[in-house]
Order: sequence, then C-alpha cells, then structure tokens
Amino acid sequence: MQGKTADVWKENVMEELEEGEVEYETVEEFLSSLKKKFGRGEEELVKAAELRKLKQEGRMMKGFVQEFKRAARGSGYEGRLLVEEFKRGMNGAIRRKLIEAENQPGLIEQWFKRAMALDRNWRESRHEEERLRGWKEQGGATTLSMAKEANLSLAGDNRACSNGRSGKDKCGSSERTRTGDGGS
Repeated sequence: MQGKTADVWKENVMEELEEGEVEYETVEEFLSSLKKKFGRGEEELVKAAELRKLKQEGRMMKGFVQEFKRAARGSGYEGRLLVEEFKRGMNGAIRRKLIEAENQPGLIEQWFKRAMALDRNWRESRHEEERLRGWKEQGGATTLSMAKEANLSLAGDNRACSNGRSGKDKCGSSERTRTGDGGS
C-alpha cells in the first residue's frame, strides 16, 4: 500500500470503525480483510509488470509461450489485453506474419498455436537454407570429387567386365558409356 490509495482506505476504515459499521473480531480477521483489499492488487501489479517485461528474443516460441502463460496467471490480464501483451513480446517477424494473415487468430490460445507453428516453420526453413548454403559453398569441390569417385568406380567395373569375358553380359554397353569410353 502506498500513497493516496492507502490513505483513503485508512480514512474509510477508521470512519466505518468509529460508526460501528465494521467490526473485526480478531486481528487475523482485520489482516485478512487488509490482504483482500490490497494484497491481490499488488500481486496483480507485480505479475502484470513481469508480463510486460517478457520478450521472446532468440528463444523458441514454445518456451516463450510457456513463460508467458505462467506470468499471465494472476496478472489480471485477459481477452484482448492479454493478446496485445503477447503480440508485444514476440519477435517482430512472427508478429508481422500473424497480423498480416488473412484470418488473424482471435483467442489467446489461437495466437499461441499459430505463433508456435510459424516459429517452428521459420526455424526449419533457416536450418534448411544453412544446410543448402553449406552444400553449395562446398558444392564445386564436393560435386567434382563425387563425380570422379563415381567415374573411377564405373571404370573399375568395366575393366572387370572386359577381363576375360566375351560377348554381351551384365556389363553391357550402357555401363561403358557412362565411363566415357563410348562402349568400344
């Protein structure tokens, strides 16, 4: 309790006590009343502040959603206000995709589900691009060495076929053609 709110409450309780409108049998009853009046409010303020500080940053959306749900409990936020806090905390690229979607999610659970799916897809796409970029950067050397290896393997197969064998067998002209000898 701070400032004017506590002072106003104190004045009201003092007047009610003096006029006999409110009577507390025990100190515990008085403290219980005090906690009901102010305890939850402070707890909600703390939870709301925690909720507003949350940012997804580099972590996976699934983890962010779990932490968001934990912080949202007891914050007093619900409905549209809760959705707005969730949108504020998520990464900009995912937020833009959800906002620009033809059919925006409505309920907070729908926002969670769609945001997690977009995040998962984005991470898989990024992983695939990195894999392909690595393959492409090594591609010239890798592709050439793989081709040489394949050629040597086929050439070895052809030598085995031509050593002591006559006529057309399993080492037919198609095998020799792949090695570049034209089948002769």
